[in-house]
Amino acid sequence: MNHIAATSPLSPAPLPQTAQRVIVLGNEKGGSGKSTTAMHVVVSLLRRGFSVGVIDLDARQGTLSRYVENRAAYMETNGVRLAQPSLRKVWRSEAATRAEAEAEERLGLETAVAEFSGCDYLVIDTPGSDSYLSRLGHTLADVLITPMNDSFIDLDLLARIDPEGRKIIGPSVYSQMVWEQRQHRARQGGRPIDWVVMRNRLSHLDARNKRDVGLLLEELAKRIRFRMAPGFGERVIFRELFPQGLTLLDLRHTGPGLTLSHVAARQEVRDLLRAVGLPDAKAGMNVSA
Repeated sequence: MNHIAATSPLSPAPLPQTAQRVIVLGNEKGGSGKSTTAMHVVVSLLRRGFSVGVIDLDARQGTLSRYVENRAAYMETNGVRLAQPSLRKVWRSEAATRAEAEAEERLGLETAVAEFSGCDYLVIDTPGSDSYLSRLGHTLADVLITPMNDSFIDLDLLARIDPEGRKIIGPSVYSQMVWEQRQHRARQGGRPIDWVVMRNRLSHLDARNKRDVGLLLEELAKRIRFRMAPGFGERVIFRELFPQGLTLLDLRHTGPGLTLSHVAARQEVRDLLRAVGLPDAKAGMNVSA
């Protein structure tokens, strides 16, 4: 990777790799759809017959945690049974010294991972900021999904762009952090991190901004080695489902029927899951997402 600085002092020693497959949702910018994406991935895996543990490293904001809790409340209130993951929250330490805080956070994540030792998959949601705990979560990733809104503002998360918006000057601090975690894994002989970037809130119009962002992402994908995946459109339904803890994969079981917009949104979810490469079903299961 070009123009990478020395390892950041925040970079932790990687945690030991787990027997489970670990999917990490990572982005240092809020509002990109991390928690919505995470919940749809979780429910899809559950519906395909896999056991899933969810670890929320953004416990203070707790969007994914509330999503899971809203789902439990919906089931209790409405007397329905839906696929439900197990949840653990790991809080950022308030210890007096940095060394104590890092040790406490490391222990918290190690404990959460150990509690899910029997699960097929772990899905980890990370904070929308750079921190030791976020970096520690990234060290576990087999698949790293980075949702980004389709704009130059969000593209800045991945790379520094020239003032005219046509040339990549160099990688961003987040891209550098991911590169560091990849190097740690390689030195340990671990499984490589499969980095997937998804473009959310894509306009349905063929706007110049959309094309320019797409071209820059294609170039950047070659330089810093990530795969592109289709994201979610700007649809109200994604926001409406959160208070009930539902996903688009639940609607045919809980609602009066799907609208054309719902069908299109469900297809967006399926396209993402296919691009990420999730298996269709656990061995011996005959299910669909």
